[in-house]
Amino acid sequence: QVQLVESGGGLVQTGGSLRLSCAASGRTFSSNAMGWFRQAPGKEREFIAAISWRGYSTSYADSVKGRFTISRDNAKNTVYLQMNSLKPEDTAVYYCAASTFAAIGVSSDFSLWGQGTQVTVSS
Repeated sequence: QVQLVESGGGLVQTGGSLRLSCAASGRTFSSNAMGWFRQAPGKEREFIAAISWRGYSTSYADSVKGRFTISRDNAKNTVYLQMNSLKPEDTAVYYCAASTFAAIGVSSDFSLWGQGTQVTVSS
């Protein structure tokens, strides 16, 4: 069974850090761009960050640029999201997703999704 499993979420204070992991299983995703999205209560899911298949290219939403870093370890079939300087508005369920393509494209390219991990930032 092909799946993505996120971990690393939790409760953190404003200004704190968390590192999310997304472990892929069932097949390798080393040829796919990967991304992170989030959805806060009452809001639509939004793009956060993406990384190309080799990790040479990355893309970030303006709201997290300079605070979040996406990375990947293809040998471990895992993608990471390092989140620093967290704010209450970062509170959301964070989802990992695999793109159909190797390069970073548009949100609709992401076709396989994990179940999400909750991140809560207290003020």
